[in-house]
Amino acid sequence: MSDDDQALRRRLERLAALAERALLDWLGAEPSPEIFDEHRAFRWEAERGAGRLVPIERPAAFDLADLIGVDAAVERFDRNVRQFLAGLPFNDVLLFGERGTGKSSSVRGVLARYGDRGLRVVEVDRRDLVHLPRILRALRAGDEHHFIVFCDDLSFGPGESGYRELKAALEGSLEAPASNVCIVATSNRRHLVPESMAENREARVDAEGELHLGEALEEKLALVDRFGLRLGFYNFDQTTYLEIVSHYLAQAGIDELDEATRRDALRWALERGSRSGRTARQFVDDVVGRRGLGA
Repeated sequence: MSDDDQALRRRLERLAALAERALLDWLGAEPSPEIFDEHRAFRWEAERGAGRLVPIERPAAFDLADLIGVDAAVERFDRNVRQFLAGLPFNDVLLFGERGTGKSSSVRGVLARYGDRGLRVVEVDRRDLVHLPRILRALRAGDEHHFIVFCDDLSFGPGESGYRELKAALEGSLEAPASNVCIVATSNRRHLVPESMAENREARVDAEGELHLGEALEEKLALVDRFGLRLGFYNFDQTTYLEIVSHYLAQAGIDELDEATRRDALRWALERGSRSGRTARQFVDDVVGRRGLGA
């Protein structure tokens, strides 16, 4: 075989390998079980083809002890995760409420706390929920682990995709749900979907005095009802907000919340229209940064 023939053969082999890889990406090859031993957090990417699990090399860690003012909701969520890991009955979870109050941080917190016990988190964008049946099939390869399928900031507008797939995955499919998968969603909306005046006008009272909701509202509530555990996260009063500020300042080595810093913290929250854990964290980051510069 001539040198030209050998060079052509090597090029064809490289092209064949690239084509095979592209085909696997398009078809969505099932993940190897070893990937769940090597990584704790994943993202479902569906920009092309059927989608695939992509490991998150450095997942954002969070300590649940840093969540102040939402203790009851966090404890119930943590207990549900412990039931899930122990092979006991558990519920899918909807964490709803004000922005910045710790909903997403709770999910990061349980991953940090229970990752050593086999907990894994798969983040799915709400636009990719149409892939949920395939995602659940892909997780069967990791049957030695427990997976939280996590959708952050979930809401549905009129005609958006993924609604029915999520509804069926929660409860409503003939296929039995996987015992090693728990679906967790966060949302600023308790009912996940906007309610219109027209829908409210559909409600009626029958001759016996029974209230009947309109079909549109019934459809929306049917999705929320499938989350067995619904936990509310709300903005804090001034005292709790300042307690969170003090907590983060202490972590940064600033032991005292003096009067000037207290006033600045309240002004910071007022300017943003929110007394939340996120607002407190951002304020402390600003304080520590300015002091580091000597400003």
